Amino acid sequence: MATNEETGPKGGVWVLDQQLDQPMDEEAKRLRNMYQEKKISTAILLQLAFQSLGVVYGDLGTSPLYVFYNTFPRGIDDPEDLIGALSVIIYSLTLIPLVKYVFIVCRANDNGQGGTFALYSLLCRHAKLKAIPNQDRTDEELTTYSSSTFGEQSFAAKTKRWLEGHALMKSTLLILVLIGSCMVIGDGILTPAISVLSAVGGINVRHSRISNEVVVLVAVVILVLLFTMQHHGTDKVGWLFAPIVLLWFLLIGGIGMFNIWKFDRNVLKAFSPLYVYRFFKKGGKDGWTSLGGIMLSITGTEALFADLSHFPVPSIQIAFTCVVFPSLLLAYSGQAAYLMKHSDHVYGAFYHSIPDSIYWPVFVVATAAAVVASQATITATFALVKQALALGCFPRVKVVHTSRKYRHQIYIPEVNWIVMVLCIAVTAGFKNQNQIGNASGTAVCIVMLVTTLLMILVMILVWHCHWVLVLIFTGLSFLMEGTYFSAVLLKVNQGGWVPLVISAAFFIIMYVWHYGTVKRYEIEVHSKVSMAWILGLGPSLGLVRVPGVGLVYTELASGVPRIFSHFITNLPAIHSVVVFVCVKYLPVCTVPEEERFLVKRIGPKNFHMFRCVARYGYKDLHRKDDDFEKKLFDSLFMFLRLESLMEASSDSDVSSLLDQQTKQSGDGLFSNNSDPYSNIVDLSIASGDSIVPADSSLGANNAVISTHQAGSQVEIDEIEFLNNCKDAGVVHILGNTVVRARKNSKFWKKIAIDYLYAFLRKICRENSVMFNIPHESLLNVGQIFYV
Repeated sequence: MATNEETGPKGGVWVLDQQLDQPMDEEAKRLRNMYQEKKISTAILLQLAFQSLGVVYGDLGTSPLYVFYNTFPRGIDDPEDLIGALSVIIYSLTLIPLVKYVFIVCRANDNGQGGTFALYSLLCRHAKLKAIPNQDRTDEELTTYSSSTFGEQSFAAKTKRWLEGHALMKSTLLILVLIGSCMVIGDGILTPAISVLSAVGGINVRHSRISNEVVVLVAVVILVLLFTMQHHGTDKVGWLFAPIVLLWFLLIGGIGMFNIWKFDRNVLKAFSPLYVYRFFKKGGKDGWTSLGGIMLSITGTEALFADLSHFPVPSIQIAFTCVVFPSLLLAYSGQAAYLMKHSDHVYGAFYHSIPDSIYWPVFVVATAAAVVASQATITATFALVKQALALGCFPRVKVVHTSRKYRHQIYIPEVNWIVMVLCIAVTAGFKNQNQIGNASGTAVCIVMLVTTLLMILVMILVWHCHWVLVLIFTGLSFLMEGTYFSAVLLKVNQGGWVPLVISAAFFIIMYVWHYGTVKRYEIEVHSKVSMAWILGLGPSLGLVRVPGVGLVYTELASGVPRIFSHFITNLPAIHSVVVFVCVKYLPVCTVPEEERFLVKRIGPKNFHMFRCVARYGYKDLHRKDDDFEKKLFDSLFMFLRLESLMEASSDSDVSSLLDQQTKQSGDGLFSNNSDPYSNIVDLSIASGDSIVPADSSLGANNAVISTHQAGSQVEIDEIEFLNNCKDAGVVHILGNTVVRARKNSKFWKKIAIDYLYAFLRKICRENSVMFNIPHESLLNVGQIFYV
């Protein structure tokens, strides 16, 4: 019986693209050496820890610029309140950034990638949570597709079945991820504003004649320069970030020690947790409200996780425990010691506490550190949008790689200018640290709560932790973060509404885009053409087959899209070779180049129809210099050679070939090379039915096994035929599917589909631009679906 391409890997030959002379970039070599060998020398680890300072800890390190002013905006009435606030800061830094994030959450990274979408991707690989079901079981064989198994009666298995069995839970989880991501974007707008404004505020601390308007103007100028330089990337100046941030931490730690020694050593009693209790008992509602300012001492913690990038977790832990944590404790303690003697200097407390002899050098370093911190949050915003784009949760935007050396350095023009305008509006609109601080605290607190909820599922499904450990983690996290959240809610009318409004706008964009994308995919799945209809047309497909290759782009990983039937019923001719190209993103960090393409034949040989699935991770990018078309044809040629080889061999020969291939491979997937970047070919042989029918008869049950000579001749003929068609011209056929709500749809659905989604599709980049298709070889085929 003839088998079609929907039978999966057991009914066809899948070919993984080979890159024989593909150069390995330096970053890939570094990652391979570190993670494959699983041993890092102490020198390299310390070097990576040093480099992580400039990328990961800039935001957290600039918090001492504005924490005490936002905690006591009306001044300090009682020194005991200051000691209590310092005690809360100390234990907040200890429990949340140090214990929770550095030693627990960072371990939940997805192959080095952090953030809410990375956690979501990790969960999608361990449970069927992804809304667009275009994954194939062969995707799970990727080297980067790590998942685990557990017993049917285990707590993890029950949780998995509960999540997979309730569509509401899947939607709720996605909404949580989108909310957390939107809050990270909001933090990316607020952090540059408050960091730069607080750093530049040192101008009028020693020169009171300079008005606040001048300070705001200088801050706006710095922000404009920062955002306009984003398209150049940080490759050329990135090496400065780590020394600047290290110098900053050494300065604030040294100044803190000096102030403790000079002004009041009694502040060290704040290390006793007793003063946390006294702070809440005595402070009452005012003390509770001041938590909104103390919350700013841990801003940058979520950016710490989102900016993990390619630093191994041990380097992050070393940098925090040896440099960041002690420097921050000394900085806050030193400021508190100074304020014990100068309680009226709470505004600009950091700058007031600097010794006169080093004031201006520290001011310069503080401004530079604020710029680095802003850059870290902007980079985190770009990375998050790229992840959302790959997972179908953000409109198509241009993603530019700013460095050939480091793949994670990207620039998104549309997002950059939107964030710049909003950042300047916040800076110029509020003009003070207090209201911007309230806004930033709200965003950070909500992101932390979302991360906690996702971490609960990671601990259950991925780590298989005992339910008691999960309960302890959940209780302690919600106790701390819930307390902060209740405090920031009291400041919603004092600037806390800003991230809520910004995040709501981005949430509507992301959710509507995802909703429209899912609906469009569902209608394409339900309306795809049956293979019986295609085969019934015969080898000519009912048309004139003209020389050339037609690449039909579709989101379907299996089946023939409706757009193809629309094409052949409205045009008199079709190309001699038709290739259905599906570019899909998987819930993995990256797909190695040698595992990128999967090729399969559709129908009998004389139909000359193929399917090519190009798989990407959310960190990968389909770029012009990737030479996508060349790689696709190389995969087709390799497919034909392997198909001919298997047909020309007896079953035993093929089995021995596969056995030899498996023995040469460490895990049955790679060739006899321990390097995961080596070239691989994955073969799956059909048992019983033939891979493709020997003739056009639909009732054929047995494959015709050709001789080796005949097989070789067929291989040469078909490869030559494909080459000739390729030389005749390649046309990219792109479906322009428009979805509209039915007349009897609900009002909110009509608004979402007919107005919001349609508007987003109109202003976002076309698929032809995203796929880098030459305009002269592009053919758009439009159709309308009602959902």
